[in-house]
Amino acid sequence: MSNDEQATFDDFLKVDIRVGKIVKVDEFPEARKPAWKLQIDFGEKIGVKKSSAQIVANYSADDLLGKQVMAVVNFPPRQIGPFMSEVLTLGFEDEDGNITLASIDKQVPIGGRLH
Repeated sequence: MSNDEQATFDDFLKVDIRVGKIVKVDEFPEARKPAWKLQIDFGEKIGVKKSSAQIVANYSADDLLGKQVMAVVNFPPRQIGPFMSEVLTLGFEDEDGNITLASIDKQVPIGGRLH
């Protein structure tokens, strides 16, 4: 990565990454790639937001319900087929190319911002 491509600390501060709790999981059969439709509670200030996540290879609906996740909450909503995704749930590719959620090793208050 050259200096021209490096993000600044101010760039990082523009990205609002929050912790939320998954409160509802639905199948998303219309998605091009297998995905879940999630409803994530980010607390009183932000509320419940929708997200589509291509994580079915690693997580069942039961695995996800009540799980804390990290998401970017200040990107514009994105239309994914018939579904409007309001936040970007964060994860990493595993060795098989499937997405594993970015994890939080201790329960923290929902709505908290990543520093």
